[in-house]
Amino acid sequence: MRGDSINIEAHHRRVGGNIATFMEGILCEGEGRFCITIAGESGSGKSETAIALATALAEDGVKSVIFHQDDYFVHPPKTNDKTRRADINWVGPQEVHLDMMDDHIRAFLDGADSIDKPLVDYESDTIHSVTMNMGDARIAIAEGTYTSLLKTASYRLFIDRSHLQTRAHREQRNRGVSELDEFTEQVLEIEHKIISTHKTIADIIIEEDYSVTKAML
Repeated sequence: MRGDSINIEAHHRRVGGNIATFMEGILCEGEGRFCITIAGESGSGKSETAIALATALAEDGVKSVIFHQDDYFVHPPKTNDKTRRADINWVGPQEVHLDMMDDHIRAFLDGADSIDKPLVDYESDTIHSVTMNMGDARIAIAEGTYTSLLKTASYRLFIDRSHLQTRAHREQRNRGVSELDEFTEQVLEIEHKIISTHKTIADIIIEEDYSVTKAML
């Protein structure tokens, strides 16, 4: 999303390096492309982890592309906030074009060199179309709250930190379209009930202390 503020810290780089080491083993087992999803609650560090992973992979000579779920919302952020406030039942996976995200990642997995994808502009509250060049990238990194639900995921990563634990980070990043008010907390609680169940389908878990644990592998 254009206009977003992302700060990569030491623990993100450490986690990114650990996951890259794991992915190197997968890459050596076969040819072709892979998709790894990074899911978790608001403020848990999904975007930071995705960028840190892409950087660590690049340092090892493995190219990747990042798909940000924020670009696949049905409505741009300010409009989405208004829609939620008009009907809180709008909160959930239905807010996101997960089917479109799946289609774009499937195109990547099938060897496409480029795709036209949405790009959200936060300030203007609009959604544009941009061309993503994928070239010789071998890994697609899809990050976002509901990316564990993507059918194209080869490996699912879950950041095990709740919205209560990430409040300070959210306030610093100001991820909402308004201040963190009572309504926003209600939204985060609904997301928590949905997203916390996704831990059970994860292949890799980033614990609260940023250690990395293999789950169902």
